[in-house]
Amino acid sequence: MTELTSLRHIPHANLFRKGDVFVLFGELFGRGYANGLIDEARKAGMTIVGITVGRRDENNALRALNEEELAEAEAKLGGRIINVPLMAGFDLDAPAGEQNPTEMLAGLTLKGWQEEKLDWAAVERCREVGVRRFTSSAAQAMAEIDKLIPDGSNVFFAHTMAGGIPKIKAFLAIANRIYKGRGERFMSSRELLDSDLGKLILMNFDEVTANTLQHLITASAAIRDRIVAKGGQVRYTAYGYHGSEILIDGKYQWQTYTNYTQGYAKMRLESVAQAAWAQGISATVFNCPEIRTNSSDIFAGVELSLFPLLSALKREGGAAWAEQQWAACQELLNDGVSVQSLIDQIEAYNNDPVSASFRNFDAWPMDNTLPLAEVMIGTSDDMTKLHKDRKALITDHLSALVLESAGPLMFYGASEKIAPVLWLNHDIIARQLNLLHP
Repeated sequence: MTELTSLRHIPHANLFRKGDVFVLFGELFGRGYANGLIDEARKAGMTIVGITVGRRDENNALRALNEEELAEAEAKLGGRIINVPLMAGFDLDAPAGEQNPTEMLAGLTLKGWQEEKLDWAAVERCREVGVRRFTSSAAQAMAEIDKLIPDGSNVFFAHTMAGGIPKIKAFLAIANRIYKGRGERFMSSRELLDSDLGKLILMNFDEVTANTLQHLITASAAIRDRIVAKGGQVRYTAYGYHGSEILIDGKYQWQTYTNYTQGYAKMRLESVAQAAWAQGISATVFNCPEIRTNSSDIFAGVELSLFPLLSALKREGGAAWAEQQWAACQELLNDGVSVQSLIDQIEAYNNDPVSASFRNFDAWPMDNTLPLAEVMIGTSDDMTKLHKDRKALITDHLSALVLESAGPLMFYGASEKIAPVLWLNHDIIARQLNLLHP
């Protein structure tokens, strides 16, 4: 377990300048945490380079982007894409003539999924094929990127890969019961993790979320050695999640969304950065606060910790701009409902004995329970109903603010070389926002 190391100061160290190179090790699909880093790189005048995960053809074979897809991806990034498919994970990989893990589980049903058993030797062969494919492609992509990095420059590698849920029809129904289920529809996350399906998902999470950072560090060794030999510097960042500190009872306290099934892979990601750091490689995992994104929407209640950010904005020296955020949020609520009343409800939720019992850092990630589902998903539903429009929520507005703040904190925090794992909590997010909007 990593010690909770929080970023408590606004970093200002600025290593990067015009002519330096920013490499996005992941592909942009929607607006998320990566955009904040790219914005900072662009402001610094850096050359922006990215990779693609590739696409699947009608037979599920991995391919490079076609001309139209490449143009679209490069427009989104605002830079050059190295068109070598770097799809992480092994759920669709297999030795010739054998089934891949997704095919092994194709017959899974809601009735019998917990009894379904996998041939783990066959799964391991698939994993080996997937890792060989990925590391070979990573080496190929880095050889192309190497040509774009001039001597005397500095390089920023931003790892953004995460996920790894196999595309198995029955899984969506299972996930809905685990992450959104209440009453008779509730299902314990432990039931998933104890099944072969759950064990496979955890293995794939490790490959996609964590091991790809190690593959990036390994594949870019020649670039790193060349840059350092010429007096330049190299930084690596990755996005973690390991709970966050928010205002509860008037002080910043660690809390988390439960059950965060990817938590095991995120801890593995932290250990990759720590091992690199011990070898003198500047790799930092930034554990970012909870936000609402397309991929997090399955986790009902993950957004609840965003509301106290409004209080943090005032606590951390916010003035007119902070008041404007309160006013903007007020506009989203039904008549007669105040922002303060929502914050009071969240305070009551965080002090509920059930939810408070999950603020156990050493036991993270804990399994969900029926009492937690009732209070967390129930509060989430209640909060949503207080808005004028279910598609325009306070948590959307606050998520955008967190993204805006995290970009400079990570960009300059990486420059400063502080630690291999850093938490960005609501105090520093709010202080950075207030600094950006004096």
